[in-house]
Amino acid sequence: MWFVWAAGVFTYIAAVMQRTTFGIAGVEAARHFSAPAGLIGTFVVLQLLVYAGLQIPVGVLIDRFGSRLLLVVGSALMFLGQFALAFAESVPSGIVARIIVGAGDAMIFASVLRIIPNWFPPRQAPLMTQVTAMLGQLGQIASAVPFAWALGTFGWTPAFLGASLVSLLGALAAAVIIRNRPVERTDSGSIRRVTTETETVSTIERIKAVWAHPATRLGMATHFTTSFSTMAFAMMWGYPYLTAGEALTGPQASAMMTLFAVTSLGAGPALGVFTGRHPYRRSDMVMAVVAVTMLPWLLVLLWPGAAPMPLLALLMVCVAVGGPGSAIGFDFARTFVPAHRLGTATGVINTGGFSGALITIFVTGVVLDLLGGYGLTSFRWAMATQLPIAALGLLAIARTRRQVRAQITREEGVEIEPLVVVIARRYRHFRDAHRR
Repeated sequence: MWFVWAAGVFTYIAAVMQRTTFGIAGVEAARHFSAPAGLIGTFVVLQLLVYAGLQIPVGVLIDRFGSRLLLVVGSALMFLGQFALAFAESVPSGIVARIIVGAGDAMIFASVLRIIPNWFPPRQAPLMTQVTAMLGQLGQIASAVPFAWALGTFGWTPAFLGASLVSLLGALAAAVIIRNRPVERTDSGSIRRVTTETETVSTIERIKAVWAHPATRLGMATHFTTSFSTMAFAMMWGYPYLTAGEALTGPQASAMMTLFAVTSLGAGPALGVFTGRHPYRRSDMVMAVVAVTMLPWLLVLLWPGAAPMPLLALLMVCVAVGGPGSAIGFDFARTFVPAHRLGTATGVINTGGFSGALITIFVTGVVLDLLGGYGLTSFRWAMATQLPIAALGLLAIARTRRQVRAQITREEGVEIEPLVVVIARRYRHFRDAHRR
């Protein structure tokens, strides 16, 4: 069980590393391809577009063929994409390489998540989902430290070749170690592989059935609203905002991004424990995560002049929580969606945050261009566009949450009271107890 999960986590760490290496190499890429920064930015946009666009097809394939095959193929594609990028000399060849990386990356996370309910008991699954997402951030650290060192020391081709080999190891680990489901021994001693329910409906019917379930829509709204700001910051606008907008030095900005990554590592287990212990309060936690993510932005954007370092550090900590928070969206699907459709549901949900990040990256760039560049005022207006996006996401969460709770009441006979009602009642009990 643990070896299977560990092999899956390794493929995910490798995928996150390949996903984020180009952001680390952005300045060097502009020199390598002799292209302006705006054109280099399209590499990331196209990579995300391919990733998001493949999530639903990948989810269907996971349900049909299992995680193992998708992890092998996805890791192999990321190896080929990074290998091609190592030798790419023109912008078109570089873009094709990143598209291949995005296609491979699209197969990894959902496949790893699909392993968890097959190998771990239901109560343990939320924590394992959070730990998986948390450990994936080691890939971001790997791209920021050893890959950055290799790029600066050995140059473009050796650095990307070395990075590509990590995904090649991931493909080998998936092929050798990972199994889709555990095996059992029969009374006669022979091995029987545990199977799950399957269905023979068409792909379109499967997607329709998954989307019809309100838990899928709640999961997608959750993933969208909690992680769009986090991903846009980490993959595109975070470093430019800190250096060009807030006038931090390179080392200061790197320290802030390190704080960002470390917070992501630490927040996941706490959220996993909470969602495991309070399954009927997961959506309340989601709304709290969105508030934690957006309120510091409001403070920073309203601050007169450049924000002080402590406030920027608070921003890093709070925005980073959105990444682990987005994993709660997958937990809705794991709880309510039938197991034989879970891969498809995971793919649908995973489009949420990446679609939100695409919108945010694009809108931020448009506003910066309209306002004339990377100054602090321009960045403030550009980053402020996140607030209405978050508001729309919260409306979607509130609407789909009502639908999910109504279904719980119909099917389980459990009526979930609003959190404010529960808090008020407990306060009255506490007050009355102390008066006696």
